[in-house]
Amino acid sequence: MRGTTRWQDLPEPVRAHYPWAGRDLLLKSGFRMHYLDEGEGDPILMVHGNPTWSFYYRTLVKPFSETNRCVVPDHIGCGLSDKPQDWPYRLNDHIDNLCQLIEHLDLQNITLVVHDWGGAIGLGAATRMPERFARFVIFNTAVFMGPIPWALRLVHVPVVGSVIVRGFNGFVRGGLISAIADRRRMRNGVGKGYLAPYNSWRNRVATHRMVCDIPVDENHPTWDTLHAIDEGIRQFRDKPVMIVWGEKDFVFTNFFRDGFIERFPDAEVHSLPECSHWIVEDAHERIVPWMKDWMAKNPLPAE
Repeated sequence: MRGTTRWQDLPEPVRAHYPWAGRDLLLKSGFRMHYLDEGEGDPILMVHGNPTWSFYYRTLVKPFSETNRCVVPDHIGCGLSDKPQDWPYRLNDHIDNLCQLIEHLDLQNITLVVHDWGGAIGLGAATRMPERFARFVIFNTAVFMGPIPWALRLVHVPVVGSVIVRGFNGFVRGGLISAIADRRRMRNGVGKGYLAPYNSWRNRVATHRMVCDIPVDENHPTWDTLHAIDEGIRQFRDKPVMIVWGEKDFVFTNFFRDGFIERFPDAEVHSLPECSHWIVEDAHERIVPWMKDWMAKNPLPAE
């Protein structure tokens, strides 16, 4: 049942960018969650979205693992984790898994970093165990509804969505084209890193199922889950928050950026008009010093 891709199976150019074999946690479901656990110190928990995996955060893990403990999971169905074909792949299930990992590692004073659907998963976990979370870094994501692009609606169409996402790997390949502003950043094995875990119909099950879990109306089973997370994050209004946004994102548009600013009016905001959805790929050279400065200005409370 485990995903067919192991770290040692990754192409050498990919392993050069992602040199960590990582670890596995056996979840209550019986499936294995792969995760990175690099460095020592106060934990930074980085939660990826769809169709990325922990590879997305490699340019943050390298510098921050020198001073912090960087924990970066692959959601079930993603990256180097198990890819079951008959698992629900609902938002609530991913939150359950992340909470199990947090409890297993007994993470405290967490600095949470989220992107894409990882925003709903990570912030969902924070609302369940708020005493463990201290600071929040928010990249292009949402935990509230807004305009849904036609391309995402198309993926919800039976058969059509499966053919596009699982047959042609359209979601990952589309990301390599439209989710970054500078496509040159996908050279030298980086683009192969995003493709590697999703190399077959079976291994793309989560890529399809997770995008279908985005609610398109109030009748969707995840609508209430998402609404509860949106209500729950209000309790973090007084916590340190940094928002870094790529304004060229056609999915998480500036509507969502403004929504987070409304919810966290004291947040430090860096809005980049030249960057797109995979903001860490487009701007990690700037994000790292911004985060380090912000963390220094907002020290963690004593345990």
